[in-house]
Amino acid sequence: MTTAPAIELRTFTDLGPARGDLLDVYAEVRAPLLHLPNYAVTAFGERLDRHSGEPGFVAILAYAGDQPIGYAYANRIEHGDRYWQRTTPAPSDVYTAQPAVALKEIGVRPAWRGTGTARRIHDALLLARDEKFVTLMVNPAAGDGKVHALYRKWGYEDIGHSQPSPASPLLTVMIRPVG
Repeated sequence: MTTAPAIELRTFTDLGPARGDLLDVYAEVRAPLLHLPNYAVTAFGERLDRHSGEPGFVAILAYAGDQPIGYAYANRIEHGDRYWQRTTPAPSDVYTAQPAVALKEIGVRPAWRGTGTARRIHDALLLARDEKFVTLMVNPAAGDGKVHALYRKWGYEDIGHSQPSPASPLLTVMIRPVG
């Protein structure tokens, strides 16, 4: 892995100023999948708008100069949240008894992959969190399994599966301690 070029990480708790840049990066990151209903930019925009109104929302965008090159966003989920209700098998109370941070999306433009940018964004997003655990959902087929393997390398472990919507593929639910 090469050293990440000089980038600036910006934190947003209000989606407004970041929404356009986030959608632009998403469209390039997910370009091969945009023909699928669940991955369409409009569907992502609707999810993003909904998630940004939920408790604990934060987005981190990476910029090289004025060019947005990557993003991640998350929010807090509580015991009984629909996130946990859709996970099978039901996750252990060890994970769900207290609030957790749900990493909803992370992506880096193809030209910036392999530079450590995704990990820097991920770690910056978790730095200010006070939840004990962070969870995410990953399509096990993404990148021919490389994305799932990367999350394992970052310390995440599989705890179940979820299909958040009828248009969504079956996703693997993963979790790890925040710190």
